Amino acid sequence: MRQAVKSLARAAGLERRHIEAARMYAERRALAFAHKRRDREVGRILCYHSVGQPVMGVNDVSPKRFARQIELALELGYHFVAPAEIAAGRGGPKALAVSFDDALKSVLAVAHPVLRAHRIPYSVFIVSEWSDGNHAWEPERFLSWAELETLKADGVELGSHSATHRDFGRIDAAYAKRELEASRAAIEARLGFAPTTFAIPFGQSMNWTPAAHDAARACGYTTIYAQAEDTRPPGTIARTFVTHFDDPMIFRALLGGAFDSWEEWVWSY
Repeated sequence: MRQAVKSLARAAGLERRHIEAARMYAERRALAFAHKRRDREVGRILCYHSVGQPVMGVNDVSPKRFARQIELALELGYHFVAPAEIAAGRGGPKALAVSFDDALKSVLAVAHPVLRAHRIPYSVFIVSEWSDGNHAWEPERFLSWAELETLKADGVELGSHSATHRDFGRIDAAYAKRELEASRAAIEARLGFAPTTFAIPFGQSMNWTPAAHDAARACGYTTIYAQAEDTRPPGTIARTFVTHFDDPMIFRALLGGAFDSWEEWVWSY
């Protein structure tokens, strides 16, 4: 049945990204409508990617929507703290934190001014080889080391998102160790410090293994971020994924826990 659906989709000219986006939109709206607010004792860490880089697809939040999400959270009585505060169990149930994966250009150009205007601390997780800019498409999308140095100087916490953004659920322990060590070494060489925070690429339960976790600890990472709240691997800190589709209704539901068991659906061929 699944193969038949895929064959029909291909015949209709639909690509995988179209199917995944449509399903994500439908799932998030349905969950938002159906959810009942959950009580919690600790704060929530939001996971963004880009803000105004449409090439990032479902991971891109428009500048207008991003600014509105920050304002809405404040209107609802939330206060913003650094992700490390929530990772340590501090801040209370109305605490929120902001983080960005991949170190995309729009973080500095678009998100940073909004967050600084509200004095909101945040974290950025770097894919070290992407910031090296070794491929023609990378300098157009990802922050350079000089730009990351600008963020660091302004108090933004920087962490690792691996060397090449591999799926750690599909690589062996030796490969995982190389990814973890190479990223940490590159950040230390270029920015002058060895990060102790790591965000799992893709971030879901299937993308991390006990062997990868042990390797990360051995490499010096003391805080490992994943998603989602209810399905994250043991020993990791949860974050909540914010998507291109999260209008005010969905964002309110997100803050209330509607997606604490939700993981992004991927249609594999």
